Amino acid sequence: MTNSVEFETFTRRYGQWAVIAGASEGVGAALADQLAARGIDLILIARNESLVEAVAAGVRERHGVHARSLVVDLTSPDIGARVAQATDGLEVGLLIYNAGAANRTVEFLEDSVEQSRKQIELACTGPLTLARLFAPSMRERGRGGIVLVGSLACLAGSATIAVYSAVKAFNVNFAEGLWSELHPHGVDVVCTALGKTDTEAMQRMGVTPDAQTMQPGDVACEIIENIGNGPVHVVGEANRSIASHIWTVDRRHLVEMMSAASRHFADEQAASGH
Repeated sequence: MTNSVEFETFTRRYGQWAVIAGASEGVGAALADQLAARGIDLILIARNESLVEAVAAGVRERHGVHARSLVVDLTSPDIGARVAQATDGLEVGLLIYNAGAANRTVEFLEDSVEQSRKQIELACTGPLTLARLFAPSMRERGRGGIVLVGSLACLAGSATIAVYSAVKAFNVNFAEGLWSELHPHGVDVVCTALGKTDTEAMQRMGVTPDAQTMQPGDVACEIIENIGNGPVHVVGEANRSIASHIWTVDRRHLVEMMSAASRHFADEQAASGH
Protein backbone atom coordinates (compact mmCIF):
# COMPACT_ATOMS: atom_id res chain seq x y z
CA MET A 1 0.00 0.00 0.00
CA THR A 2 1.28 3.50 -0.84
CA ASN A 3 2.06 5.50 2.29
CA SER A 4 1.20 9.17 2.82
CA VAL A 5 4.73 10.38 2.06
CA GLU A 6 4.78 8.55 -1.29
CA PHE A 7 1.31 9.89 -2.07
CA GLU A 8 2.30 13.48 -1.30
CA THR A 9 5.46 13.14 -3.39
CA PHE A 10 3.52 11.70 -6.33
CA THR A 11 0.78 14.33 -6.27
CA ARG A 12 3.32 17.11 -5.84
CA ARG A 13 5.03 15.88 -9.00
CA TYR A 14 1.96 15.09 -11.11
CA GLY A 15 -0.97 16.91 -9.54
CA GLN A 16 -4.43 15.64 -8.71
CA TRP A 17 -5.80 14.63 -12.12
CA ALA A 18 -4.59 12.04 -14.60
CA VAL A 19 -5.91 11.14 -18.05
CA ILE A 20 -5.63 7.53 -19.19
CA ALA A 21 -6.41 6.92 -22.85
CA GLY A 22 -7.20 3.26 -23.38
CA ALA A 23 -8.51 2.44 -19.91
CA SER A 24 -11.27 -0.14 -20.40
CA GLU A 25 -9.30 -3.29 -19.56
CA GLY A 26 -5.86 -4.84 -19.19
CA VAL A 27 -2.94 -2.56 -18.43
CA GLY A 28 -5.10 0.56 -18.71
CA ALA A 29 -7.54 -0.67 -16.08
CA ALA A 30 -4.65 -1.72 -13.83
CA LEU A 31 -3.07 1.72 -14.19
CA ALA A 32 -6.38 3.32 -13.23
CA ASP A 33 -6.64 1.17 -10.10
CA GLN A 34 -3.07 1.82 -8.97
CA LEU A 35 -3.23 5.56 -9.58
CA ALA A 36 -6.55 5.72 -7.75
CA ALA A 37 -4.92 3.87 -4.84
CA ARG A 38 -2.57 6.86 -4.65
CA GLY A 39 -5.55 9.17 -4.42
CA ILE A 40 -5.32 10.42 -8.00
CA ASP A 41 -8.55 11.51 -9.69
CA LEU A 42 -9.05 10.12 -13.18
CA ILE A 43 -10.41 10.79 -16.63
CA LEU A 44 -10.70 7.39 -18.31
CA ILE A 45 -11.01 7.27 -22.10
CA ALA A 46 -12.17 4.31 -24.18
CA ARG A 47 -14.70 3.53 -26.88
CA ASN A 48 -16.43 0.69 -25.00
CA GLU A 49 -18.89 2.43 -22.69
CA SER A 50 -19.82 -0.49 -20.47
CA LEU A 51 -16.22 -1.55 -19.87
CA VAL A 52 -14.77 1.89 -19.17
CA GLU A 53 -17.66 2.87 -16.91
CA ALA A 54 -17.16 -0.36 -14.96
CA VAL A 55 -13.51 0.56 -14.43
CA ALA A 56 -14.49 4.08 -13.33
CA ALA A 57 -17.14 2.77 -10.94
CA GLY A 58 -14.73 0.24 -9.52
CA VAL A 59 -12.00 2.73 -8.65
CA ARG A 60 -14.55 5.14 -7.19
CA GLU A 61 -15.87 2.39 -4.93
CA ARG A 62 -12.50 0.96 -3.89
CA HIS A 63 -10.51 4.16 -3.49
CA GLY A 64 -12.97 7.03 -3.07
CA VAL A 65 -11.55 9.10 -5.89
CA HIS A 66 -13.26 11.06 -8.64
CA ALA A 67 -13.30 9.01 -11.84
CA ARG A 68 -15.03 10.13 -15.00
CA SER A 69 -15.37 8.08 -18.17
CA LEU A 70 -15.19 9.60 -21.63
CA VAL A 71 -16.57 7.32 -24.34
CA VAL A 72 -14.85 8.20 -27.59
CA ASP A 73 -12.89 6.50 -30.34
CA LEU A 74 -9.28 7.68 -30.11
CA THR A 75 -9.11 7.76 -33.91
CA SER A 76 -11.92 10.31 -34.15
CA PRO A 77 -10.91 13.54 -35.90
CA ASP A 78 -12.32 15.57 -33.00
CA ILE A 79 -10.49 13.63 -30.25
CA GLY A 80 -8.57 16.72 -29.13
CA ALA A 81 -11.73 18.82 -28.81
CA ARG A 82 -13.61 16.06 -27.01
CA VAL A 83 -10.87 15.52 -24.44
CA ALA A 84 -10.37 19.27 -24.00
CA GLN A 85 -14.08 19.66 -23.23
CA ALA A 86 -14.05 16.72 -20.78
CA THR A 87 -11.07 18.13 -18.88
CA ASP A 88 -12.07 21.80 -18.97
CA GLY A 89 -11.24 23.42 -15.64
CA LEU A 90 -9.13 20.48 -14.43
CA GLU A 91 -5.39 20.65 -13.82
CA VAL A 92 -4.25 17.51 -15.63
CA GLY A 93 -0.70 16.73 -14.58
CA LEU A 94 -0.34 13.20 -15.93
CA LEU A 95 -1.22 11.84 -19.37
CA ILE A 96 -0.95 8.12 -20.06
CA TYR A 97 -1.61 7.00 -23.62
CA ASN A 98 -2.24 3.26 -23.57
CA ALA A 99 -3.75 2.34 -26.90
CA GLY A 100 -2.64 0.73 -30.12
CA ALA A 101 -4.06 -2.66 -31.08
CA ALA A 102 -2.28 -4.86 -33.61
CA ASN A 103 -3.50 -7.11 -36.36
CA ARG A 104 -0.95 -9.94 -36.04
CA THR A 105 -2.41 -12.30 -38.62
CA VAL A 106 -2.59 -10.26 -41.83
CA GLU A 107 0.30 -9.17 -43.99
CA PHE A 108 0.39 -5.54 -45.13
CA LEU A 109 -0.75 -6.22 -48.70
CA GLU A 110 -3.61 -8.38 -47.47
CA ASP A 111 -4.97 -5.68 -45.15
CA SER A 112 -6.89 -2.61 -46.22
CA VAL A 113 -5.38 0.85 -46.45
CA GLU A 114 -8.17 2.04 -44.16
CA GLN A 115 -7.10 -0.38 -41.42
CA SER A 116 -3.47 0.70 -41.73
CA ARG A 117 -4.49 4.35 -41.54
CA LYS A 118 -6.58 3.62 -38.44
CA GLN A 119 -3.53 2.10 -36.76
CA ILE A 120 -1.52 5.24 -37.52
CA GLU A 121 -4.30 7.48 -36.25
CA LEU A 122 -4.61 5.45 -33.05
CA ALA A 123 -0.94 5.06 -32.18
CA CYS A 124 0.56 8.22 -33.72
CA THR A 125 -2.04 10.96 -34.24
CA GLY A 126 -3.80 10.23 -30.94
CA PRO A 127 -0.81 10.62 -28.59
CA LEU A 128 0.48 13.58 -30.61
CA THR A 129 -2.88 15.35 -30.24
CA LEU A 130 -3.23 14.73 -26.51
CA ALA A 131 0.39 15.58 -25.76
CA ARG A 132 -0.08 18.88 -27.59
CA LEU A 133 -3.22 19.48 -25.54
CA PHE A 134 -1.73 18.96 -22.08
CA ALA A 135 2.02 19.62 -22.42
CA PRO A 136 1.84 23.44 -22.61
CA SER A 137 0.24 23.72 -19.16
CA MET A 138 2.64 21.15 -17.73
CA ARG A 139 5.60 23.12 -19.03
CA GLU A 140 4.16 26.35 -17.67
CA ARG A 141 3.62 24.80 -14.22
CA GLY A 142 7.08 23.21 -14.26
CA ARG A 143 5.79 19.73 -13.43
CA GLY A 144 3.87 16.86 -14.96
CA GLY A 145 4.28 13.59 -16.81
CA ILE A 146 3.53 12.02 -20.19
CA VAL A 147 3.63 8.24 -20.65
CA LEU A 148 3.35 6.51 -24.01
CA VAL A 149 2.77 2.82 -23.44
CA GLY A 150 4.65 1.12 -26.24
CA SER A 151 5.75 -2.32 -27.36
CA LEU A 152 8.93 -4.28 -28.01
CA ALA A 153 7.65 -4.44 -31.58
CA CYS A 154 9.40 -1.08 -31.87
CA LEU A 155 12.77 -2.86 -31.99
CA ALA A 156 12.46 -3.94 -35.62
CA GLY A 157 10.04 -4.27 -38.49
CA SER A 158 8.39 -7.63 -38.92
CA ALA A 159 6.09 -9.51 -41.26
CA THR A 160 2.39 -9.42 -40.28
CA ILE A 161 2.95 -6.37 -38.04
CA ALA A 162 4.66 -4.01 -40.47
CA VAL A 163 2.49 -1.01 -39.56
CA TYR A 164 2.25 -1.89 -35.87
CA SER A 165 6.02 -2.09 -35.46
CA ALA A 166 6.39 1.18 -37.36
CA VAL A 167 3.96 3.12 -35.18
CA LYS A 168 5.56 1.71 -32.04
CA ALA A 169 8.91 3.01 -33.29
CA PHE A 170 7.18 6.39 -33.70
CA ASN A 171 6.13 6.23 -30.03
CA VAL A 172 9.75 5.73 -28.96
CA ASN A 173 11.17 8.56 -31.08
CA PHE A 174 8.32 10.91 -30.23
CA ALA A 175 8.78 10.28 -26.51
CA GLU A 176 12.53 10.80 -26.81
CA GLY A 177 12.08 14.12 -28.58
CA LEU A 178 9.46 15.31 -26.08
CA TRP A 179 11.69 14.22 -23.19
CA SER A 180 14.55 16.31 -24.54
CA GLU A 181 12.31 19.37 -24.92
CA LEU A 182 10.23 19.09 -21.74
CA HIS A 183 12.50 17.46 -19.16
CA PRO A 184 14.45 20.72 -18.61
CA HIS A 185 11.11 22.31 -17.68
CA GLY A 186 10.30 19.70 -15.04
CA VAL A 187 8.02 17.51 -17.16
CA ASP A 188 8.74 13.77 -17.25
CA VAL A 189 8.26 11.93 -20.53
CA VAL A 190 8.72 8.20 -21.05
CA CYS A 191 7.83 5.52 -23.56
CA THR A 192 7.35 2.27 -21.67
CA ALA A 193 7.94 -0.66 -24.03
CA LEU A 194 6.01 -3.80 -23.10
CA GLY A 195 6.54 -7.42 -24.05
CA LYS A 196 3.92 -10.15 -23.93
CA THR A 197 1.28 -9.27 -21.32
CA ASP A 198 -1.69 -11.40 -20.30
CA THR A 199 -4.46 -8.96 -21.23
CA GLU A 200 -7.96 -9.55 -22.50
CA ALA A 201 -6.86 -8.31 -25.92
CA MET A 202 -4.10 -10.91 -26.09
CA GLN A 203 -6.52 -13.60 -24.98
CA ARG A 204 -8.96 -12.63 -27.74
CA MET A 205 -6.11 -13.04 -30.23
CA GLY A 206 -5.54 -16.58 -28.97
CA VAL A 207 -2.06 -15.91 -27.59
CA THR A 208 -1.04 -18.49 -24.99
CA PRO A 209 0.81 -17.15 -21.92
CA ASP A 210 4.25 -18.53 -21.19
CA ALA A 211 6.91 -18.12 -18.51
CA GLN A 212 7.87 -14.69 -19.82
CA THR A 213 4.31 -13.32 -19.97
CA MET A 214 3.73 -10.46 -17.54
CA GLN A 215 0.54 -9.65 -15.65
CA PRO A 216 -1.23 -6.27 -16.13
CA GLY A 217 -0.91 -5.32 -12.46
CA ASP A 218 2.85 -5.89 -12.45
CA VAL A 219 3.22 -3.95 -15.71
CA ALA A 220 1.17 -1.04 -14.37
CA CYS A 221 3.20 -0.92 -11.17
CA GLU A 222 6.49 -0.77 -13.08
CA ILE A 223 5.17 1.91 -15.43
CA ILE A 224 4.12 4.14 -12.54
CA GLU A 225 7.42 3.63 -10.73
CA ASN A 226 9.38 4.66 -13.84
CA ILE A 227 7.53 7.72 -15.12
CA GLY A 228 10.60 9.78 -14.25
CA ASN A 229 13.07 7.36 -15.86
CA GLY A 230 12.63 8.47 -19.46
CA PRO A 231 12.93 8.78 -22.27
CA VAL A 232 12.52 5.00 -22.66
CA HIS A 233 11.94 2.27 -20.11
CA VAL A 234 11.55 -1.35 -21.15
CA VAL A 235 9.17 -3.08 -18.74
CA GLY A 236 10.25 -6.44 -17.33
CA GLU A 237 13.70 -7.85 -16.62
CA ALA A 238 13.49 -10.46 -19.38
CA ASN A 239 12.32 -7.84 -21.87
CA ARG A 240 15.20 -5.54 -20.92
CA SER A 241 17.60 -8.38 -21.60
CA ILE A 242 16.13 -8.81 -25.08
CA ALA A 243 16.24 -5.09 -25.81
CA SER A 244 19.80 -4.72 -24.55
CA HIS A 245 21.07 -6.94 -27.36
CA ILE A 246 19.49 -4.61 -29.91
CA TRP A 247 19.75 -1.19 -28.26
CA THR A 248 23.48 -1.22 -27.58
CA VAL A 249 23.67 2.52 -26.99
CA ASP A 250 22.22 4.07 -23.82
CA ARG A 251 19.04 5.74 -25.06
CA ARG A 252 19.29 8.82 -22.87
CA HIS A 253 22.87 9.47 -23.97
CA LEU A 254 21.90 8.89 -27.59
CA VAL A 255 18.96 11.33 -27.36
CA GLU A 256 21.15 13.98 -25.74
CA MET A 257 23.72 13.67 -28.54
CA MET A 258 21.07 13.79 -31.26
CA SER A 259 19.31 16.75 -29.62
CA ALA A 260 22.52 18.73 -29.33
CA ALA A 261 23.24 18.20 -33.01
CA SER A 262 19.66 19.08 -33.99
CA ARG A 263 19.68 22.26 -31.92
CA HIS A 264 23.03 23.28 -33.40
CA PHE A 265 21.60 22.82 -36.90
CA ALA A 266 18.48 24.82 -35.97
CA ASP A 267 20.63 27.65 -34.63
CA GLU A 268 22.66 27.70 -37.85
CA GLN A 269 19.45 27.82 -39.89
CA ALA A 270 18.10 30.69 -37.81
CA ALA A 271 21.36 32.60 -38.11
CA SER A 272 21.31 32.22 -41.88
CA GLY A 273 17.72 33.47 -42.08
CA HIS A 274 16.13 30.19 -43.14
